[in-house]
Amino acid sequence: MPTPLRLLHALSADHRERLLGVSREVAFPEDGRIFEAGGTADRFWVIHSGTVSLDQEVVPGRRISVATLGPNDLLGWSWLFPPHRWDFGAEAFSPVRAYEFDAGEVRALCAEDPGLELSLTRTIAAILAHRLETTRAALIEHCARHGGGVR
Repeated sequence: MPTPLRLLHALSADHRERLLGVSREVAFPEDGRIFEAGGTADRFWVIHSGTVSLDQEVVPGRRISVATLGPNDLLGWSWLFPPHRWDFGAEAFSPVRAYEFDAGEVRALCAEDPGLELSLTRTIAAILAHRLETTRAALIEHCARHGGGVR
């Protein structure tokens, strides 16, 4: 499986600086829910330290982890695509520090700078392709371990 792309590392120095200019540092406690599937996706994060589990509710009240994110990983992409609702939930596995970005501010920056928008969109698309691969593998493994047939 290819190595995941890191959002801030993939951007040019100018684009990275512009994006970081609208960020703020935040922290999440261990076991804290960061967002829930279906909620409004109005921000995203780049993890500075700690780990976050992306999860999906497969049956009511039962979530399975589909990915674990760590330092330099992008947390949240649903802000980029209407209807701007989270597709997964996220929970801090450990204390987490991250750069938080307001989606509206980032979309405004992109409207001012089409080069930033193109770079950001292409990088996030590459990250999503990698996540799709890892999520599919996690779900297949889960089904195999728990007797769910894969067809």
